[in-house]
This record gives sequence, structure tokens and C-alpha cells, in this order.
Amino acid sequence: MKISLSSRRLAAAVGVLLPLLAPAVAGAQSKTTIRDRARQEAVKQVTSDESRFSVLDGVVTDSLLRPLNSADVTVVGTGARVVTSENGRFRMLQVPPGQYLLIVRRIGFAPTSGMIEVPARDTLRLSYVLERSNNMLDTMRIRGTRVTMRMREFEQRRQQGVGQFVTQEEIERRGSLATADFLRYMRGVEVSQVTTQLWGGTQVYSRREGAGMSDGVGANCAMQVLLDGIILPKNFNLDLLPPPKQIAGIEVYSGAATMPPQFGGPDRRCGAVAFWTRDGYN
Repeated sequence: MKISLSSRRLAAAVGVLLPLLAPAVAGAQSKTTIRDRARQEAVKQVTSDESRFSVLDGVVTDSLLRPLNSADVTVVGTGARVVTSENGRFRMLQVPPGQYLLIVRRIGFAPTSGMIEVPARDTLRLSYVLERSNNMLDTMRIRGTRVTMRMREFEQRRQQGVGQFVTQEEIERRGSLATADFLRYMRGVEVSQVTTQLWGGTQVYSRREGAGMSDGVGANCAMQVLLDGIILPKNFNLDLLPPPKQIAGIEVYSGAATMPPQFGGPDRRCGAVAFWTRDGYN
């Protein structure tokens, strides 16, 4: 078989080029392998993170333990929100572990709240009881009007000069990262990190009534904390509040004598701190 001169030249050229192209091909394969490995590691990380998520499984009833449907259940600061079914049950999936504030409300009932500790890779079972209230407005249907009304009342109390106030403009101007930081400027108030209690975190105490911080945690006069008029649990962890960008106003009363009657509650003797949000949880 005869091989032409052009064929010989082509074979020679291929023989010269192959060694030159081999490193580039190997490099491309190596890069592809690196990308694939990085992608696989990312998938593993996401899968690992998701495996830590938990489930909230709960029920809402009235004072006679009858299931309440259409109750609104919100985990503050997460965007997680569900409505109870006909049997009063609710279920939230893919909840990251951590500490949260949960608010439950329904038309015709006084809202309630609670702090929850969500474990990793588990199901947290919850139950809440709502007390009927004849004075509750249909706050979920006219929330915009409700927010406007309460901020008007906020401004009226501010004009009266009783208590201490932080407006939305001041919040935006100061630019703090944590909502609790605004209380550090208040007279008669002390903000402290607590680690010796079950919930701990950032808590607020009155300096005017009860003992001071130097007398130990057991002697402190913990102030009552409200969010959109909802009384929060005693010794509430302020770290669970919405961020400053969601806050429309703050008012502080360091003793019961100056506190408006609508802020009354079981812990009112030590004063109250009321936070109002821009969109409204109630």
C-alpha cells in the first residue's frame, strides 16, 4: 500500500500536536473534576444543614379545650406563618434549631405568645389556649387601619410627655443592629445579658423599683415586654424581637405609676417596654 506525501505530513503533524494538546485536555478534565467535587461538597453541606431542621407540631384550643380553626401562628423574625386547620392543629416544616418567639392569635380572642427552643432533627410538640375577648377587633382583616390607629395613639402618649419614646425616625437615624440596643439610652432602665436562667439572653430591668443588677438575678425587677400590644413571657429574651428595620416605635415606662392602663399585666409593677412594628403582629 502506498502512502502519499500529504498523508505522511498529516501524520507527522498529528504526532507533533498530540503531546502539546495532552496537558490542555488533562487540565480541562482536572478542572471539570474539581468543579464536580465542589458541587458534590456543596450538595453534601446543604443536605447536612437540612438534616438539622425540625418540625413544629401543635394545637390551638379555647379555654374549654375546644379546637380553634383559622388561628394564625407566627414565628417572629423568620417569616414562618401558618393557620390552624379544622381540628385546631398546625404544622411547620424545615424549622432551623434555635430559640424563637411564637405568637398565636385569632379573631375574637386575646392573642398569646411563648418562647420556644427548637432542637435539631426533632419534632417539637406545642399547645396554646386562647381566651375569648369581646373587645378584640378583626385585626387581621383591617391590619393596616389598626397599625395606623395604634401609631396615632403612640404619638398622643408621646405628646403627653409621660414615659420615654423612640420614634421610627430615630430608629432609622441611629442605625443599630439590635432592637434591644435602643433601651440602653433610657433612664431608669438596665439591659443585661443573663446566662443563669433557662432562657437567658438579653433582658431588661427597672432601676426605679425592685433591686439593682448588683443584687443578683433573683432580686431583679424584670420589666413587662409587649409587642404590638401582646404581652410577652416573663423574663423575655429581647434578642427574639424583630430587627430595628421592622420597628415603628418604642415606649418605656420604668414604673407602674406612669404606665398606661392598657399595658397592664401580671408583671406591671416593674414597668413596661412596648415595641410597635411597622406591619403589625396584632
